[in-house]
Amino acid sequence: MARPRAFDEAKVLAATIDCFWRRGYEATSVRDLKDETGLTAASLYNAFGDKQALFRRALERYLEDGVVDRMARCERLAPRAAIETFFAEILAASLADAEHKGCLLVNTALDVAPHEPEIRAAVAATFERIEAFFRARVAAGQADGTIGRAHSPEALGRHFLGTLMGVRVLARVRPEPALLEGLVATALSLLDVEARA
Repeated sequence: MARPRAFDEAKVLAATIDCFWRRGYEATSVRDLKDETGLTAASLYNAFGDKQALFRRALERYLEDGVVDRMARCERLAPRAAIETFFAEILAASLADAEHKGCLLVNTALDVAPHEPEIRAAVAATFERIEAFFRARVAAGQADGTIGRAHSPEALGRHFLGTLMGVRVLARVRPEPALLEGLVATALSLLDVEARA
C-alpha cells in the first residue's frame, strides 16, 4: 500500500509555479525547486516525475486557476460583457504585475515551447481554447444584436487572441496604462454595432 504524501500538493505546486514564473524554465534548477518547495529532490521526482513533468503540472495548475477559470466565469455573462470583462481582468493583472513577470503561458510559448514538443502542444491547445472562447462570444453577440457583423467571429477570435498576446508581452517591458488600455480599447471597438442609415 502506497504511503500518503506528507506535503500539501497545492502549496508545493504554488511554490513551483512561482519559481518557474520568476526564473524561467531553463534557469530554474532542481536546487531552486527544492529551496522553494522545501522538499527533497527525491520527493519532488517521486511525486511529480522529472523537471519537465513538474513544469507541465505547474503550468496546468496555473492555467486552471487563471485563464480557464476566467473563461468559465466570463461565459456566464452576456456576450459583449464576457469579452470586455476578460480584457478588463487581463489589464488589471498586467498593470498590477510589479515584478513584470508577465503571463506564464505566454512566457512558456516564447521560451519553452519551441524546444519541447509536448509543452508546445499544450500551449497551442490553450491558445486554440482562448480563440474559441472569443469566437463563441462574438457569434452569440452577433446573434443577439449586441455585437456588430462587420467582422466574422473567426476573424475577431483570432484578433482578440493576438491582442491578448500583445498586451501580455508589452506589459513585461512597457506596463503603461495608456498603451495597454488603448490597445484593448481599439480591439473592443471592432465589436461595435454599425450605425444604421
